[in-house]
Order: sequence, then structure tokens, then C-alpha cells
Amino acid sequence: MEKLRGKWVEVQGYKHDGRMHRIWDSTYVIDETDEYVVVSSKKVKVIEHDFRIWYTKEPAIMVFFKDKWWNIIAMFKKGGITYYVNLASPFIIDKQKIKYIDYDLDIKKYPNQEIRLIDVKEYGYHRKKYGYGDEIDKILRYNINQIKKKMVNKEFPFNDEKIKEYYKQFEEETKKKGDYENKDWILQWRKYCFVRN
Repeated sequence: MEKLRGKWVEVQGYKHDGRMHRIWDSTYVIDETDEYVVVSSKKVKVIEHDFRIWYTKEPAIMVFFKDKWWNIIAMFKKGGITYYVNLASPFIIDKQKIKYIDYDLDIKKYPNQEIRLIDVKEYGYHRKKYGYGDEIDKILRYNINQIKKKMVNKEFPFNDEKIKEYYKQFEEETKKKGDYENKDWILQWRKYCFVRN
């Protein structure tokens, strides 16, 4: 498998039918193990399925698992770290891009330790529309319970101190290298802007 540690990568979320759902334009890989990949971002461009573009407000750490049906975004909000869990397929790496299928259901853990399951209606609608099937439904329901247990017990990746360590590491590494080193899309954009026919 392609090694990503120390590289800038794009994150791509898809829907069950293969349609693009959302793209995070440039995230930096700060850790890679046999089980997961950790990326970080700060004011990153996000492209939605309908081509709307917006920029993230808070610094964030994202963790993608190779054998779990979920991934997380840990966002540094004013009141503390908020964890946003996407119920999703295990990720794959394709041409220096992290790719996964989003299955609608999300779980949020707030700094006050409140935990909420969200987008349940969206999941019900898309389950019929895309034909998720009983096996996927069973996998997702099992994972909801496992995620909640990990959140309550503050197990990785729901550990504020570890998430802060990762973000400190991101800042140190990108400061040394310069924010735009290894960002291939910047080089491509510059070539596009300055090439004359």
C-alpha cells in the first residue's frame, strides 16, 4: 500500500452508488499505522457534491480506519474539542487520495460530554434509495454501540490529549516544511495560471 506519512493528500467521500459526496482539498498525514491514518487540516477548502465550496473554520484532526466502518473529525472549537463521527466504509488509498463511502449516520460528542446520533432520517431515506441492505444496516448499528462505548471511556481516537498532540505535531512539521510544500495542486494551479499559449 502507498505510504502517505508526511504528504499532503485529498480526502474524498462517496455515496453508496459511487457519486462524489464531499472533498477535503488538502490535508496533511501526520500518522500512519497498520490500522489507521491520521490527517490534519486548517482552513481547508471543502467541495460539496453540488459544487458548493466552503472553508473549514476550525483546525481539525481526522482519523480513518482500515478495518472499521467509521471515521472521525476532531474539531478544535472555542469550548473544547468536538468529535464528529461519520458512519462510513473502511478507507482505501488511490493515487494519494483517501477514499471512503459515507453512510449518512453521524455521532457527535460535544466538549460537555453530550453524545448525539444525528441524520437518522437521511439514513432511512438513503437506505431505501441506494438499497444498503440488511448486512450494511447490521454493521452500522453494531458500530454505533461500539463508538458510544469508546466515547464514554475516552478511548482512542476520543482522547483530547492525543488529539492535541497530533495537532501540535502538524503545526511543527508544516512550519518546518512550509505550508505549501508537497501541495501538488498549488504547483498545478500555478502552471495553469502562468502558462501562455
